[in-house]
Amino acid sequence: MSPTALPAAGPEHGHVTFLGAGPGDPGLLTLRAVEALSSADVLVAEHEVLDVIRTHARQGVSVVQTDADPSSVSPPGTGTPQLTVVDGTSTPAAVPAAARDAAHLVMEAARGGRRVVRAVSGDPGLDTYAAEEMLACAAAGVPFEVVPGVAAAVGVPAYAGVPLRGADGADVRFVDARTASERCWTEVGASDGTVVVSTTLDSVAAAAGELVSAGRKPDTPLSVTIAGTTTRQRTWTATLGTIAQTLKQAKVLPSPDGGRPVIAVVGERSSAARRDQLSWFESKPLFGWKVLVPRTKEQAASLSDQLRSYGAVPHEVPTIAVEPPRTPQQMERAVKGLVTGRYEWIAFTSVNAVKAVREKFEEYGLDARAFAGIKVAAVGEQTAKALVAFGVKPDLVPSGEQSAAGLLEDWPPYDPVFDPIDRVFLPRADIATETLVAGLIELGWEVDDVTAYRTVRASPPPADTREAIKGGGFDAVLFTSSSTVRNLVGIAGKPHNVTVIACIGPATAKTAEEHGLRVDVMAPEPSVHKLAEALADFGMKRRVAAVEAGDPVTRPSERRPGARRRRSTT
Repeated sequence: MSPTALPAAGPEHGHVTFLGAGPGDPGLLTLRAVEALSSADVLVAEHEVLDVIRTHARQGVSVVQTDADPSSVSPPGTGTPQLTVVDGTSTPAAVPAAARDAAHLVMEAARGGRRVVRAVSGDPGLDTYAAEEMLACAAAGVPFEVVPGVAAAVGVPAYAGVPLRGADGADVRFVDARTASERCWTEVGASDGTVVVSTTLDSVAAAAGELVSAGRKPDTPLSVTIAGTTTRQRTWTATLGTIAQTLKQAKVLPSPDGGRPVIAVVGERSSAARRDQLSWFESKPLFGWKVLVPRTKEQAASLSDQLRSYGAVPHEVPTIAVEPPRTPQQMERAVKGLVTGRYEWIAFTSVNAVKAVREKFEEYGLDARAFAGIKVAAVGEQTAKALVAFGVKPDLVPSGEQSAAGLLEDWPPYDPVFDPIDRVFLPRADIATETLVAGLIELGWEVDDVTAYRTVRASPPPADTREAIKGGGFDAVLFTSSSTVRNLVGIAGKPHNVTVIACIGPATAKTAEEHGLRVDVMAPEPSVHKLAEALADFGMKRRVAAVEAGDPVTRPSERRPGARRRRSTT
């Protein structure tokens, strides 16, 4: 147990955790924050903060939204916060209209012994109202704890490649431009240390002017970062005297989003020359790329995680739905045959095949022990991992190409002296090719080729996703099989010609070209992870070429007609 963990909430007063959600990257949540969220009964937070924390909350946790977001379930025009449920299955339960400020919301939520997480952006110690809410808890006898978070004034510069201090131990001042007094500006203007200013996009120039008036030189370097620590992050470098012109030339201002918060860092450490070397986040190979992942949700998870590590924003669109076979009797006989010793081998060619057999095992009350005495083969790293998770270590995984042909390369021929049984159980999809079956028969084996699951075309994605696919809203799409090409085009339309098309192999690329798509990237071997690596290499080469040519680094989607005009308003 964490040394900070408190006893169970009391039956009358409950318990409140004031939690810092950090500046925007969910990966910056602390271990203690995740622990608190997993046991919370109620979450109280603003809309953007909820997006950061809700994935760590348990199913059925109630949510109280403290800001008037358009997606709120409150009745139009009332401004009354309401309780909703993360899984979206329950009806909202209204919070009394009198409980409109956050302190009252927290108190109301804590009643009845519930555990409440009051999450704020950044760190609770720097939040304008958190201390008042803590005092209210203390006055009401509600026990509370504080879980610190990464403050935006510290986290955002780190992601922007702007270290605040060095070996010289220079002074660092933090200023909130919204509340800074004239005396504050005078003090930081007289200092030669680093100044971190929390302000808004349309107020940056005014803050720069305050510093110049207070004594800072107009040629002092300045960096401005918006949406820091997220894949929407953008940073501009200039000087105190030129920042207004820089933002205007970049068509960033004027903008209807000028009120968005930014972090500005003033001082030599924010110079453009230093950022060229230290900008680790925005220089990721696929930074900000919106990548379409047309796979089943279970299959897409690890691929999406890999894409995020390259700075991309994966968007999963299921193109294939997996369903049980129409006649389950064949599968039932085969699984029973495993137990009775009918087979020498079982070969899994996909994660879905492992899942189908595992579900059938669980239906009969069996577990991995039923594989005792049977040799197990697996095609692909993910299939092998699924087996290990089931408690089965594969005896054979292709040493070369992860495919049916690769498996046949390593499969031993049947030997009546050493193999007491000559039969192989092959659970697979209804649309699988006959390559593996024919190859095993040629090696002398008898094969029970069993339909373990059916693959059918998934339902069309939402209208806005279909429009983004056809209109060039995606920067890249990853095709992992010919069926994903056919199904995506069938349910959503053909991707726009500015979208980078990446295919897992020659057969998939051929199908894409048959559908009128230009293939830009192909994996060096048939692996989803090698495909993601190949796309990242493509993105990095594209970035390097733009930098060497002195051109701005843009995403493929920004090349479509009207994209630059739309981007200027964000």
